[in-house]
Amino acid sequence: MDHKFQINLGGIIDLLSNHLYSGPEVFVRELMQNATDAITARQRLEQGHVGDIRMEIHHAKGKAPTVMMSDNGIGLTPEEVHTFLATIGLSSKRALDGESQTDYIGQFGIGILSCFVVSDAITVYSKSAKANTSAVEWKAKPDGTYTLKEIDRDLEPGTQVWLTAKPGCEEHFEPGRVKELAKHFGGLLPFPIRISHGKVNQVINEHGAPWREKYKNDRERYKSYLDFGREIFEADFLDAIPLKSKAGDVEGLAYVLPYAVTLTSKRAHRVYLKNMLLSENVENLLPDWAFFVKAAVNANDLRPTASRESFYEDAKLQTARETLGDCLRTYLMDLAEKDTRKLDRIISLHSMAIKSLATTDDEFYRLVMDWLVFETSQGEMTFGDYRKQHDVVRYVPTVDQFRQVSRVSQAHGQVVINGGYTYDAELLAKAEALLDMTTEVVDPTALSQSFDELELHEQDTVAEFLRAAETVLKPFRCEPDVKKYKPKELPALYTTNTEGRFFRSLEQSKEIANPLWSGVLDNLGKKDKPQAIFAHICFNFENPLVHRLCTVKDRAILHRSIQMLYLQSLLLGHHPLSVKEMTLLNEGLLSLIEWGIGMKES
Repeated sequence: MDHKFQINLGGIIDLLSNHLYSGPEVFVRELMQNATDAITARQRLEQGHVGDIRMEIHHAKGKAPTVMMSDNGIGLTPEEVHTFLATIGLSSKRALDGESQTDYIGQFGIGILSCFVVSDAITVYSKSAKANTSAVEWKAKPDGTYTLKEIDRDLEPGTQVWLTAKPGCEEHFEPGRVKELAKHFGGLLPFPIRISHGKVNQVINEHGAPWREKYKNDRERYKSYLDFGREIFEADFLDAIPLKSKAGDVEGLAYVLPYAVTLTSKRAHRVYLKNMLLSENVENLLPDWAFFVKAAVNANDLRPTASRESFYEDAKLQTARETLGDCLRTYLMDLAEKDTRKLDRIISLHSMAIKSLATTDDEFYRLVMDWLVFETSQGEMTFGDYRKQHDVVRYVPTVDQFRQVSRVSQAHGQVVINGGYTYDAELLAKAEALLDMTTEVVDPTALSQSFDELELHEQDTVAEFLRAAETVLKPFRCEPDVKKYKPKELPALYTTNTEGRFFRSLEQSKEIANPLWSGVLDNLGKKDKPQAIFAHICFNFENPLVHRLCTVKDRAILHRSIQMLYLQSLLLGHHPLSVKEMTLLNEGLLSLIEWGIGMKES
């Protein structure tokens, strides 16, 4: 025995209101979509037909408010009303033989049910434009019952839908709210939407899509674009970028965000389908790397999901997304040639997110890398400017190392990039594989090995100085050397490695830790060899002060001077001083002052 499925209409309405649709206000969108599709169908039947949508709001004292929406579309015959309005899931748009589904907005046959979310009754009056039949009246209730009858009324072809607010939904029938919703959903429709309430009668969509308008000049066009973005997004954007794709028949604008965003921020775009608002939260229209823009577009040939609040992932959407990404790339390339100040502003504002994405997206990396700004030993410069002058990318991976080598490398004519900031070292390392450049990580310790060695007679001159320096610096696990290098104004260069930085950090932490944590840190330190060398200091024989100190015979003065040069080299390298080193600095300054005073008094 065959059985029929039992349909719980109340359950379906709950599904629509709480799961499929974003809110009860979408009943306005669904009615406008049905009206628009009806007008589209009539225009296919009657070339030159001018569409018109009207909404009337009635507020009678002591009664629930009522909304009537009418259109001059193709209308329905009695048979079509019975078939399409009473059969859940069957849509007249999908039943028209020989016509593409993409000619219509609604394709799922459940939109009329959204009215039950705000009303306990739906009344439809319709007269067909394609058949000489009577007008019909269809009344439905949320319990699944309906009545259908032909009526003897002089109706023009088209459809009227009457709704009465159910308790708790009156706010959605307020004139201001209805006007707001109609403009929100149908503001780009190419035919007028007229709203009347009492003696008030107005068209709410006089201005359509700005990208379809004609302008006197580019300045007027640019202002119109930004005004549209300000109106729909309530923000002042940095720029507006035209978007267009044959795939999906997409056209619109992308707005450059005036504030920094993270890659985890929601990428929600405002999308219209056949000039009706589909959703303000479409996330799959633009490439993932287009995080710095917010788009408003109309699509005529993309397939919406059942809720009509997003698009299905298919080949057409993929092609459209790639084409729209090309529009954004072209825009950035044009800025690089014609308006570098605006490009610099965009890159600067979104630099962290741009760098983050470039580390994982090779295509995006190639697009933006030349425009990114890096700190170098010759000041800030874009990577594009750097690689115009250099075939090898020389960089150091930490800020501390950059501070150690920047002055020296600059004096020796080498340009070294600071890779110590977030994502910079990763970006620079990828240049070898993606930009066909040689990369070289500069080792500060190895840099000192490239300095000029002393001649034999000079080595004899510095022998006593080196022995004194070894004694002074041994407690700091620092090994001294004397060489010749530029700039001569720099008396000493302090360099260390990762192990050395850990040792210094460990010693400084022990000085401020409580006894419990100090013991823990002591155990960590025991893993190191007591005599291990963690740092090097290279004194500059070209420096007048160092050159003179090599001839000093007074050991007390020599030791104190070496201590002060050691501390100065730490400060020049932006290394924080430990308590022991700070004490040494204070004692050294005090002894020099006392020595100076004593010399003056004598």
